[in-house]
Amino acid sequence: MAPLDPGRAPSRDGGVASLAKGGLAGLAGAVVSAGAQMLLMVVLARGLDAASAGVVFTTTSLCLMVAGILRLDAGNGLIYFIARTRAEQYREISRFLRPALTPVVVLSLVASVLVYLGADPLAALISGPTEPPRPSGTFGAVALTGPSPETTATILRTLALALPVIVCADLLVAATRGLGTMRPTTLLTGMLHPAAQLLLVGTLVMTGAAAGRAWAIPAAWSAPALPVLLLAALWLRRPTRHASGTRGKHRRRSTPDLQAGTTGLHDVVTPLHGTDPPAKDRGTFHLGTAPPSQDDATRARGAAAEFWRYTGPRAFGGAVQAVFQRLDVVLVALLAGPAEAAVYTAATRFKVVGQLVNQGLAQAAQPRLILAMADGDLPVARRLYQTATIWLVVLTWPIWLGYALLAPWLLRAFGDGYDGGAMVAAVLGVTMMVATACGMVDVVLTAAGHTASSMANMLTAIMVTIALDIVLVPSHGALGAALGWSAGVLAKNLLPLFQISRAYGLRPFGPHTMPSLRLWRGGPPPRPQNTTHARHLLLVHSTSTPPTSATTPVPREAETTS
Repeated sequence: MAPLDPGRAPSRDGGVASLAKGGLAGLAGAVVSAGAQMLLMVVLARGLDAASAGVVFTTTSLCLMVAGILRLDAGNGLIYFIARTRAEQYREISRFLRPALTPVVVLSLVASVLVYLGADPLAALISGPTEPPRPSGTFGAVALTGPSPETTATILRTLALALPVIVCADLLVAATRGLGTMRPTTLLTGMLHPAAQLLLVGTLVMTGAAAGRAWAIPAAWSAPALPVLLLAALWLRRPTRHASGTRGKHRRRSTPDLQAGTTGLHDVVTPLHGTDPPAKDRGTFHLGTAPPSQDDATRARGAAAEFWRYTGPRAFGGAVQAVFQRLDVVLVALLAGPAEAAVYTAATRFKVVGQLVNQGLAQAAQPRLILAMADGDLPVARRLYQTATIWLVVLTWPIWLGYALLAPWLLRAFGDGYDGGAMVAAVLGVTMMVATACGMVDVVLTAAGHTASSMANMLTAIMVTIALDIVLVPSHGALGAALGWSAGVLAKNLLPLFQISRAYGLRPFGPHTMPSLRLWRGGPPPRPQNTTHARHLLLVHSTSTPPTSATTPVPREAETTS
């Protein structure tokens, strides 16, 4: 990483306008996804007895947690490398896709088999003592016949069969963001996937078609991952067709390898400054051919080694992040039973709103932050960080305040017995207000290359959460889990905030905070005096270009929640 230069003037608008476009695209998907997931929660809570709903919530959370571990953070690795390579042919991108997918697919298949074979003992832990079903809603017949170990084992086996598809779908959708577009992420994981889950699961529950078929609801919940996988794969092929028709219309600029001494993709084609290429080709960047002395096998091995040298150390951090996001629901089920897990999940489901809003902005900002920090362009990084933070506050604080105040009435939408989660909602609201005021601190920390510090922070947050859950959940149930989760979230955000503030002087609020709001009033972003094109503007100016232009990029993800 280049030395950071605090005195360098930002280039153009520091990527603020482009961040707004990419961020708004992510937010559009976040709104649809959050709405669909909330409705799905209501359908399950009102259509199932509380304990059966808790089993569904726990098993799907466990499935997503395992999927997050199995991804090995390869999605972010693909964003990193595809963002820096403009493939003239599909095989150029596939040189990174193959080494990324191979270990992920193998591990997913192994995990699928292990979960399938070990479903019975795992189901006994999740189900707890068998209770008679207690209907909590108004949608007619209870879809499951109580959370018996046999029912839970069937749910686990169904999710185990879908696990490889879920993992690979998330990976390929992440890879499309390396092409410089938020469109597939917004359409596929933000809209298609949650809407299809709501339609399929809602139909089964409301019609009673899942009665006596424990596999039906988890199958309907996981089925949309298959079309998402196929459509993302097709999306990744689109740049090839466009690139072949525009070759030669831009000059080629030689750049060094991504890492000294490694095999990489060498030539980047950028538009000539001062020229006016045809409108259909503006903003497109293509990759030149590698030196003819390198055969395909050597280049493939070099690409694989280069990819995992970058991604390998981050795989553990991605796994830790996935565990932190899902562990609380699983712990409540293990320590207090599935019925209490259902109450906790319903009361904390609004945190998905904050996670998805943060994700929508992070997916647009992360590659820009990486390039700004790699160039040593600290003023641009500061502008992006402060801009994203104030947007997070403006968008989410009214939600958290409203939810904390209205929770006793809002939770009644889930059915009888769920209004007891009002105190959980209050803890959630206050905690998320503090967390969003810190901004995307972990994204900034990892963009600066401090992945070891990020991992240590996450491990600290997990240990704090587990320790407090073990102490508080048995006696206080869902409220104890909320307090443990709150302490973990505060540790996860305040530790990196202290680190980036001390190392780089980056703070979530500052001189760029209020000017950034001009974008929401329709005004142009403030423009600094220096208007030199920094290298990262190749990324910034291409965000809104359609994916057919094989443009530059714009990480975790997304997580699709239960």
